[in-house]
Amino acid sequence: MAKVYTNNSLKSVFGITLMAAALGLTACSSPTNSDVKTRQDTMKSWGDAMGVMGDMAKAPDTFDAAVFKEQAAFLAEDSATPWSHFENQADAGNATEAVWSNADGFRAEADNFQKATAELNAAAQTATSIDDVMPAFGQVGESCKSCHTDFRAKTN
Repeated sequence: MAKVYTNNSLKSVFGITLMAAALGLTACSSPTNSDVKTRQDTMKSWGDAMGVMGDMAKAPDTFDAAVFKEQAAFLAEDSATPWSHFENQADAGNATEAVWSNADGFRAEADNFQKATAELNAAAQTATSIDDVMPAFGQVGESCKSCHTDFRAKTN
C-alpha cells in the first residue's frame, strides 16, 4: 500500500528542515566562546563610556557632571570584570599570545587600568568642569592604548 503524503505533513517536514538550517546558521555566525564574548562585550561597554566622556572632552561646554560621574563610576566598578576571562589560551579571540607568554606584563596592564579608572572616578565625584577630570581621563585612555599595543591583535 502506498503512503500518501498530505500537504500538512510536507509543511511539517519543510518547517523542521528550515528551523534546523536557521539554528545551524545562527550557531555558525555568533561567537561560541563565552570568555571571548564576555571580554568583547565588557570592553565595548568601556568604549561606549569613554565615548560619552570623550565627547564632553571635545566639547567642554557640554560637560554634564552627573553623566560624567556615572560613566566614570561604571568604569571603576567594571574594571576588574574581563581579566578572569583570559585564563584559557585556546580562547584567544583578539588577544595576542603575549597575554599568556607575558602574563606578568598583562597583569600589570590590568592593574594599571583598574588604578586609572579608580582615579578617574575619584576626580569625577567632585568635578565641576571637564578640566577637573582631564588628567585622569587621559590616563585611562593611555592605559587602554598601552594594553592594546602589546596584548591585542592588530586588525586591518
